[in-house]
Amino acid sequence: MPSPTLRPALLETVARRLLRQTAQPVLKVAVDGVDGAGKTTFADELAGVLRAHSTTVIRASIDGFHHPREVRYRLGRTSPEGFYRDSYNLEALKRELLEPLGAGGSLRFRTQVFDANTDQPVHQEQQQAQGGEILLLDGLFLHRPELRHFWDDSIFLKVDFVISVPRGAARGPGFGSADPYAGSNRRYVQGNRLYFAEASPEDHAGIVVNNNDLHAPYIEKITPGN
Repeated sequence: MPSPTLRPALLETVARRLLRQTAQPVLKVAVDGVDGAGKTTFADELAGVLRAHSTTVIRASIDGFHHPREVRYRLGRTSPEGFYRDSYNLEALKRELLEPLGAGGSLRFRTQVFDANTDQPVHQEQQQAQGGEILLLDGLFLHRPELRHFWDDSIFLKVDFVISVPRGAARGPGFGSADPYAGSNRRYVQGNRLYFAEASPEDHAGIVVNNNDLHAPYIEKITPGN
């Protein structure tokens, strides 16, 4: 196993990799991982490092593109398949964010169209990119086949369920049981396992970061040529 790398050094390594790449017109980067993997924190910190290098960052989350509850739970509230297949409105994500920031896109984009807490659409004004920015999109299931071709680079945060589930539950009331084997967590754990089986995110990620230890993550895999 590689020696642990201190978190700031790892973030700098990832940032420098991204900065070497050409934005055409926007460099689109996925930050993927299971619930509780630390995706949002990692992406926020990486954005800070990139901005310190005078790079404009567009931050977004797939959580801004949920389906309504009636769609998310149409296979039942405990369904792992429903969690994987029905949580997110991928067509809206493509239409409002990924395609506009891609080659030939309008550069006019939105980072949110739905609020899962209120179960209501969000009417966000379009923002205008200039070109040369880096999009950091964090979220679940970002290496599924429907999305892979959008990424110029991608990061998968690898965290064991015995660590990620208690970490997620520690956010507070409403975030579920800390026991990864609890029945209430079956939807999430098995939904992610279905994702792993179908999409093989570690195989497709540009970088795989072991994030079990938040203070000392380390790179398990990094692809050449990016």
